[in-house]
Amino acid sequence: MHGQHDGPPRDQRPRAITAQAEEFSRRLTAAGPSRLAAAAQATVDGLHAMIAELRPSGEEFRQAIDFLTEVGHYADARRQEWVLFADVLGVSSLIEDQNSPRPAGATPNTLAGPFYRSDVPEMALGANISRDLKGEPLAVDGRIAALDGSGIGGAVVEVWQANAEGLYENQEPDRQPEFNLRGRFRTDPQGRFHFLTVKPKGYTLPSDGPVGQLMSALGLGLERPAHIHFRVSADGFETLTTHIFDRSDPAIGRDAIFGVKPELMAEFRALPPNGGKRKYALDLNLVLCPRRQGDSGTSGRR
Repeated sequence: MHGQHDGPPRDQRPRAITAQAEEFSRRLTAAGPSRLAAAAQATVDGLHAMIAELRPSGEEFRQAIDFLTEVGHYADARRQEWVLFADVLGVSSLIEDQNSPRPAGATPNTLAGPFYRSDVPEMALGANISRDLKGEPLAVDGRIAALDGSGIGGAVVEVWQANAEGLYENQEPDRQPEFNLRGRFRTDPQGRFHFLTVKPKGYTLPSDGPVGQLMSALGLGLERPAHIHFRVSADGFETLTTHIFDRSDPAIGRDAIFGVKPELMAEFRALPPNGGKRKYALDLNLVLCPRRQGDSGTSGRR
């Protein structure tokens, strides 16, 4: 965290709330300014302010340490409980918003989440990304456009989603075909694309670990409303990573990772029954920003 922005000068910072925080600040000042020092000072100030207000007992402090230790025990190569903790506190979403700002009229960027795969083969427009055909059919018609409304031909549109049970292909590789409910398409000269899939279902984040137990104790849910992920890249434009949410999902107002924005809610509209099976359609426009000078165009990579 070493950078050009080293935080406000010491004499412009508010006086620390405790003697310990004040002494910590004095020692940091003697060591010289840096982004890391500014982050450490802000963390200490926030923690000391919370402790001064709540006055936790020694037992409560030990419980907090035990919780943090348990989060570490649940973090490994297959599961990152610390990321989950950041997600449910809204920290991951806030950092994404700060690092991937979008002007008015552009589609907001969101977290990619843990299920993205970069190795999905390209498919012809109109192809069905449901390789097991399990679920209610959904036809998706979309358009990739610039801020001035012109279509962006040749844009690469990557798609991934959960199935009708709320599970991604790489969560259950023994039950779902390889690349199930994943696709990579290239827009036509007018910026249009279309494909077939099945209607996704929302799901619940892991609740068996310490983060899930904390959220339960707080009375807060871990639900994610039904959605489809999109990652769009095109020459001369910032890469967009986003979700499109089913506005009728009961959990639309309580997304556990704070990804829902008004611009990202859409109608997964029901079509007249044909052959007794319900079918749905989704129409959407995704608007890209021109690439800023010096930008690699790879925002939203997480």
